[in-house]
Amino acid sequence: MKAKSLAPVLPYLAVWLGLFLIKNAWATLLGFHLAILLALFALRPSLPLNVFAQPANGKRLLLTLLLCAASGFGLYLLRDFFHIANDLGAQLAEIGLNQDTWFGFIAYFALVNPFFEEYFWRGVLGSATRGFYFGDLVYAGFHVMVVWNKTHPFSILFMLAVLTFIGWLWRQHYRKDGSLLTPVLGHMAADLSILIALYKLATA
Repeated sequence: MKAKSLAPVLPYLAVWLGLFLIKNAWATLLGFHLAILLALFALRPSLPLNVFAQPANGKRLLLTLLLCAASGFGLYLLRDFFHIANDLGAQLAEIGLNQDTWFGFIAYFALVNPFFEEYFWRGVLGSATRGFYFGDLVYAGFHVMVVWNKTHPFSILFMLAVLTFIGWLWRQHYRKDGSLLTPVLGHMAADLSILIALYKLATA
């Protein structure tokens, strides 16, 4: 139990090192995935990888896909409301996201990252409780470092609340279906739409 409660420390540390010391988006993402693998090696979970291929409720899957895909559109349309930094493009260029790297980064982030995160946060560290679980907030928390100095503090708090809810929602899908199919596809839809919105904002 103690090892499980300490497992998120490694991914948090990887994000901090990648963004604030190395200052490179690819190093951050790959370091984040390496940290998850190291944490999983220490925990040695018995959860099989075919948990992603188990059948899921079709209606919940469709609604989740629509909700998550809308996140990027909402971010783009409400960019002034969220007070996105005027120098967002310059900030992202400083961590290596430019015309040469954006598309590969978006593809890897949207197609690969969700499998790491859903297996780790929902599958291994999740809970079967129907109510709020502290792990939902822990999942949301590391995103604060990602958006730091890129938007208004109140927008960061709003993001934290939304991601905590989304973490709870994906956990409920896993609890009900016994499958990570809906969470991972929803995560893909969210990541893809948000990254496309950020690309549009950064290159406008």
